Amino acid sequence: MARPRATGSSSPSNGPSTGSAGLLAFSFVSVLVLYAQLRLQGHLPLNPDHRSGVPAGLSFNTATSFLTNTNWQNYSGESTMSHLTQMAGLAVHNFVSAAAGAAVAVALIRGLIRRRATTIGNFWVDLTRTTTRLLLPLSFAVALVFASQGAVQNFHATRTVHTVEGATQSIPGGPIASQEAIKNLGQNGGGPYNANAAHPFENPNPITNVLILWTILAIPFAFPFAFGKMARDQKQGWVVFAAMFALWLGGALIAMPVEARGSHPLALLGADQRATAVQAGGNLEGKEVRFGSVGCGLFADTTTGTSTGSINCQHDSMTPIGGAVPLVNMMLGEVSPGGTGAGLYGMLIFALTAVFIAGLMVGRTPEYLGKKIQAAEMKLVVVYLLAVPLVILAFAGASVVLKTAVASTSNPGPHGLSEIAYAFISPANNNGSAFAGLNGNTAWYNTTQGLCFLVGRFMLMIPALAIAGSLGRKQPVPVSAGTFPTGTPLFAGLLTTVVVIVVGLTYFPIIALGPVVEHLVGKF
Repeated sequence: MARPRATGSSSPSNGPSTGSAGLLAFSFVSVLVLYAQLRLQGHLPLNPDHRSGVPAGLSFNTATSFLTNTNWQNYSGESTMSHLTQMAGLAVHNFVSAAAGAAVAVALIRGLIRRRATTIGNFWVDLTRTTTRLLLPLSFAVALVFASQGAVQNFHATRTVHTVEGATQSIPGGPIASQEAIKNLGQNGGGPYNANAAHPFENPNPITNVLILWTILAIPFAFPFAFGKMARDQKQGWVVFAAMFALWLGGALIAMPVEARGSHPLALLGADQRATAVQAGGNLEGKEVRFGSVGCGLFADTTTGTSTGSINCQHDSMTPIGGAVPLVNMMLGEVSPGGTGAGLYGMLIFALTAVFIAGLMVGRTPEYLGKKIQAAEMKLVVVYLLAVPLVILAFAGASVVLKTAVASTSNPGPHGLSEIAYAFISPANNNGSAFAGLNGNTAWYNTTQGLCFLVGRFMLMIPALAIAGSLGRKQPVPVSAGTFPTGTPLFAGLLTTVVVIVVGLTYFPIIALGPVVEHLVGKF
């Protein structure tokens, strides 16, 4: 039976399509404006601490990072950016970069459910509606909660105060609570403070820590439900949700216990890692003691399973296996559950791959939601799957042999390899978290990471939009006895397996030579 045309279209059928032209035009203007704002920061208002303009290389890295929803930071926010830059530059991109990802996801859904369509929506309408009807109202409510719990929200300059011990301490001000809300709701992650969500002015207490976890996961996990509603087949949405949830839960069930168990090398040195009345126990190196080792494992899995990248502990200080979880999550393409829209269209690309494999098994042309998946779509799927690994492996390989690049690492051996790999896996997958042991503020890393930001964003969005347009023009085919059902637990299992196999075949050497070798060396 042919699927009905979706209702509630965001644009008339003769309007401009949600295509790459609108997306690229918006992105080009946005990155130029943000770059100019960073360079001219010293001459702009709302700069009570008199921050100077950001250097050219760091401005390029930061502008492309926030444009692409990556929010990688090769700087300390409290000592580099003015209040105006944080509020009217970086926070604004937190909204629009997330909304752009949502627009692409909705366009791909329309391509799957429409028949012989000449349009898959209007980029500008989708961008505006996502920002004003979803992100802004939620951010306003969440920001009020953060401010009520003690997160900073003012326009003060840095103040010097006297502590109870008689020392002095500098307390930076700024619009922190409002940026913290959209930082997490839009899966951005770039915090106004260098310590990010480990800083008490951003994340004051366990209440805000739980709220951060909810805001990170809420929208990405809601997108499969929206997919099912638009497709008028809720089983399809639950299948995607199940695959996302299984991958997220698997990472949490690995990271939390290994961090709680503690570090074997520290145990050999006599460190007490037991849980007692005065300490949480486990591997507490690099941890915020308010949240502990288990809280670090859950937060690290959540922030890298999405494209958020905010942290409440140092990933560089996690155990080798615990630190492998953030690496693997990002290698998956951040589909567990991914970013605002980006997680859904990433998982739908894997769904097309899964039905293609299933079609080869039964000797039929693969179909998904009644649309035949043919050579044109599969070529675009291959571009989508290979673009990010190509830049990661190329730049990481070059960094391993360049002395200046290796000099940025703080650890030799397998952990140094993990630091270098993380420095490209995170930017190319638009995550933004970091292994803090690597100094990324160099000409090499600023430039190559900037290229990774752009490839990881637009070399995925453009093929996804092209697939949406190709599928939207097709007429659905009737369900037959040979049609592989995609709304079943069997397909959820196949989809999850395909994600793991594709990623494993691509990145296994990095995991084997980095975290696995480090774990074995520390164990024996």
